[in-house]
Amino acid sequence: MDDYESVLLVIRECFVYRIPPRTAARGYRAAEWGDLGTSFLWKGRLRIISKGETCTIRLEDSNTGELFANCPYNPASNSVEAVLDSSRYFVLKIENEGRHAFIGMGFQERGDAFDFNVALQDFSKQLRAEKKAAERAAQADSLPKKDYSLKEGETISIQIGNV
Repeated sequence: MDDYESVLLVIRECFVYRIPPRTAARGYRAAEWGDLGTSFLWKGRLRIISKGETCTIRLEDSNTGELFANCPYNPASNSVEAVLDSSRYFVLKIENEGRHAFIGMGFQERGDAFDFNVALQDFSKQLRAEKKAAERAAQADSLPKKDYSLKEGETISIQIGNV
């Protein structure tokens, strides 16, 4: 069966920043990216798309839909990291033809950042739930079946009030 493609989130406006290399294991800080209001590298639309067990964050031109960057999301890796000093900015690991780079990405509104986080968490929860359901189904198939049918000669009697 082919998996269907599902759009988990569309945010009309996000900003991309060139970020300095990480100097320590402590994480990224948006304050180190320059003036966040004017120093953005690109501005456009963000879409989160899931298909089966894969999820992709696509940065696209708002008018033409042309792809600017693609970030395959993996909950177990560092493909998306929140910055340490703001709830509106993130670092994405974008990939193209086997090569990768880290870029800063941010939103004007906290609500958009919240929706972004929730969409990624919902995808992770859905993956875990599907794996648990598959494990339970496999476990149920391995258990012996119980026979709850009435044997020949058995009857059920039910008494209902004064009827």
